[in-house]
Amino acid sequence: MSDALINGLAGAGGGIIAQLITYPLQTVNTRQQTERDLKKEKRKHGTIKQMCQVVKQEGWGRLYGGLAPSLAGTAASQGVYYYFYQIFRNKAEAASLERMKIGIGDGSVGMLSSLLVAALSGCLNVLLTNPIWVVVTRMQTHSKISKKSHPGQTLSVTPDETIPAASELPPYGTSHAIQEVFDEAGVRGFWKGVFPTLIMVSNPSMQFMLYETMLKRLKKKRALSKKGNNGVTALEIFLLGALAKLGATVVTYPLLVVKSRLQAKQVSTGDKRHHYKGTLDAILKMIRYEGFNGFYKGMSTKIVQSVLAAAVLFMIKEELVRGARLLLSKDAINAVKSKPP
Repeated sequence: MSDALINGLAGAGGGIIAQLITYPLQTVNTRQQTERDLKKEKRKHGTIKQMCQVVKQEGWGRLYGGLAPSLAGTAASQGVYYYFYQIFRNKAEAASLERMKIGIGDGSVGMLSSLLVAALSGCLNVLLTNPIWVVVTRMQTHSKISKKSHPGQTLSVTPDETIPAASELPPYGTSHAIQEVFDEAGVRGFWKGVFPTLIMVSNPSMQFMLYETMLKRLKKKRALSKKGNNGVTALEIFLLGALAKLGATVVTYPLLVVKSRLQAKQVSTGDKRHHYKGTLDAILKMIRYEGFNGFYKGMSTKIVQSVLAAAVLFMIKEELVRGARLLLSKDAINAVKSKPP
């Protein structure tokens, strides 16, 4: 089994577990991003209260709406990313060794090459898996509560209001979401939001750049101090990583909101402010009708979800990779021992 395949499968496994743990937060966050009712915005609640409202008004199942395609999407995304990342990384390492043989470099992969490898892997991942995430967004934003006058719009409900049973729509599954997307825009509809998503591939690059800049400044400050010790502790590394992730998220989060708006069900009747023809149209309408605050809806929820999911993903992935390599090495040793002399 190749190292690329091991990393791909481990990434898929870690991604699935992280998704299961953080999915309710994702559902609430997607609803926060796609909320366009200004009256409802004025009485917005915290993440926990919103989760409780979903459970009270629509049932526990809605917190896990779209879980099946989301798990498939997570497994596919993590598997595709880590598989191609390892392939591109191996090629970059081989190229670095070749350059070292002719006296160029020290044989290690540079920062620019590492960023390029990550960007290429991320772009391939986006192009191949975007249709899955369009379906997931539809299912996460679908509400069992509807308005009779405008199909496709959700009804604003206060916590004290009761919802009649007759207002519940029929079950909304993966096949319904797929059919809905196809009916709206055909095959092209499954690649809605792909442009802002491709730009969001820059998030890890920004995170790495911010981390390196802050680390360099901290070491320089330590070197100039009287103690003369420029070492950095594990806690400081952790905090620098968290700050870098926060900075990258603040910069790229508006693109995530635009992507969710494009992938959610478009309002074809009624208020045209809620109908987006494309990425630029969505950005201009959001600025005009919601202001710049609209681009940061649900960011606090996203930060909590992203940090928790990333921690679980990396922990599980590394353990799976370590376990797989250990098993393969044992199998290889046993195979050698079982061969006749």
